[in-house]
Amino acid sequence: YLPVCLFCFLSFFLDGQAQVILKQSQVSITRAQAKTAWIDCMVEGVPNFQSANIHWYRHIPSKGPERILYIGLGQSIYDDNSHTKKYSSVKKGTNTCSFSINDISSNDEGTYYCAYW
Repeated sequence: YLPVCLFCFLSFFLDGQAQVILKQSQVSITRAQAKTAWIDCMVEGVPNFQSANIHWYRHIPSKGPERILYIGLGQSIYDDNSHTKKYSSVKKGTNTCSFSINDISSNDEGTYYCAYW
């Protein structure tokens, strides 16, 4: 089983506007090789959530954070097209964005987190 660590809480202000809070409920996820892991990000304080761009990043300690994708109005936009089979994202309900890592291997260990900007 391989651990996938998550950043759990992000809160900030946008130009003096309402506070935006992003919460990832699970601190750590462990899945067997070749399985899929899902990470949920609850978003508060973002107007018009369905059209907002929610970004997903991966951080490996020896490297800087890398944006994998962002999802806007129903479609994921990838920074690298080679990620299209490995990662995906969907919006659920009025404030949840889910991110999946498919076919997990030891190369997938790292910290994954959501962001809004």
